[in-house]
Amino acid sequence: MARRASNVSQARDATAESKSCLALADYKEAKEAFVAGITGSSIYHINIISLVSFISLGVYGDAVLSRSRRPQSFLLDWATLVLPVLLSITVFAERPLLLAAMTLVAQWPLTTLVQAFLSRTKATPAAQQDNSLANARTLTTSPGRASLASVSAYRAHMMILTALAILAVDFPVFPRFLAKCESFGTSMMDIGVGAFVFSQGVVSAIPILRDPKHLFAPMHLKVLSVFRKVAPLFALGLVRVLLVKGTDYPEHVTEYGVHWNFFLTIAFLPLLEVLLHPLVARVQIAVIALAILVVHQGLLSFTSLQDFALNAPRNDLFSMNREGIISIPGYFAIHLLGLLTGTITIPPSPGHFRRALKEVQRDLKIRHPSKSEEESDSGDEAEEQDSFLRKQQRKQPITVLGGRRDNGKVMTELFSYSLLWWFATAIMVLVKGNEAVSRRLANFPYVIWTAAYNTTALGVYQNLNSNVKKFVSTTIGKGKTLVMEPDLQEPPPPPNVARSPPLFEAINKNGLVFFLLANVMTGAVNLSMRTMYAGDTLAMTVLVVYSLVITYVAWVFRDVRLIKI
Repeated sequence: MARRASNVSQARDATAESKSCLALADYKEAKEAFVAGITGSSIYHINIISLVSFISLGVYGDAVLSRSRRPQSFLLDWATLVLPVLLSITVFAERPLLLAAMTLVAQWPLTTLVQAFLSRTKATPAAQQDNSLANARTLTTSPGRASLASVSAYRAHMMILTALAILAVDFPVFPRFLAKCESFGTSMMDIGVGAFVFSQGVVSAIPILRDPKHLFAPMHLKVLSVFRKVAPLFALGLVRVLLVKGTDYPEHVTEYGVHWNFFLTIAFLPLLEVLLHPLVARVQIAVIALAILVVHQGLLSFTSLQDFALNAPRNDLFSMNREGIISIPGYFAIHLLGLLTGTITIPPSPGHFRRALKEVQRDLKIRHPSKSEEESDSGDEAEEQDSFLRKQQRKQPITVLGGRRDNGKVMTELFSYSLLWWFATAIMVLVKGNEAVSRRLANFPYVIWTAAYNTTALGVYQNLNSNVKKFVSTTIGKGKTLVMEPDLQEPPPPPNVARSPPLFEAINKNGLVFFLLANVMTGAVNLSMRTMYAGDTLAMTVLVVYSLVITYVAWVFRDVRLIKI
């Protein structure tokens, strides 16, 4: 009897386990279907949603950044800069103009609160000194260094939007038309992917702005240096594959492939850029990017490559990961257009980098010989040039970032490129509709749309940055001046340029950690609850807590770089 009872109990346990496994399998299939087959929304709608981010920064700038003495408050920054973004992609996604109006109206009570707080905390001389130091820290990405506020705001808002969207998309409160499109179409998450790559290109301009001779440095040394920096991304990409497969985590295979993921894509791009440095030194970056785009689109349009990418069976390693691999040229073009934008936005004037590069070419006596002359060049001459460049790199680098910023010229060039890219996007969309755009393929229309959106965003941030009225006090005590060292990572803004919010600086300081934490928490939430069945109240509660945690971790470590690469 005991044995029979034991057998019955085991049978029940086996049945329960079988039902549980079946339920999990059903949920995985339902979850994958939940994010599949998306066709997106209009580009106009995406732009209107993005307007909320710009308005929130403008409100924050007028209420807080415009003051020489300001509160250092995490909750103030979160409520003004993060919460509106979260609301714009969830409960107000279908009413973004209403949210934009509400954000504008919030400027008056926010200003009143800041004034009330400052009036209650009259500054003593010691407190004034502490406040000046705190404001100086707001300017810094590391001690004694200042950051370009418009680039900082652009990168941080893009990172915040990405981090919020990767979890929000798993809840019904996040409208399906904002999720990534299956094959063709435009959506908020599609532009978020492109913006992430574009911003990576913007900051990759820093080494060649710091020292244009970097373009002519020995290739093997640069490749090794860049590989060390992107090695964590490769590691994260491989770890993600193992975790997803090991936990049977729901995944949308048509995004990048069976094993490929976004970490691997962004890890390869800096390596490809370094390999093109000899060409970047001699050819306009825009020309290189457009040439890659034309060739890539030509292969998609006039060969069977597009049909293979969208419909081929997954019977070998290449075909299993065909989306991730075939989209690399398009993402690389986005990276290069970001690099071009970085050479315009970061230096004091748009033409500064080109002039500095010409000076370097003249100093190094770099020629453009004919083919016959190239063939006659001796190996000794090339070796001598390599030796010379190594010696030059050990010297003080050329500072192309110093000097007073000409914001007018920077904005003029940014908006000129923006109009060009929007004009091209409009023509393609008018001819074929939103179906012309494909993030999955990273095709020509997708790349140009991404460039249009991001150059416009940077131009808006630059305009907001230039028009926020503020007074920067660098005087501490009697006749004692706080000296800001020239920053060769990002240039110091002049006194009439607004600083970036401290929360933005904190996120940018540890961007990789912020993004990794967001991915880890997204996985943890999805493993702990069935997100696609959550009601709006529960979903918003989870998302608010999630946004508070990831941004507060960045805030806590705002003075420490957690991963040095």
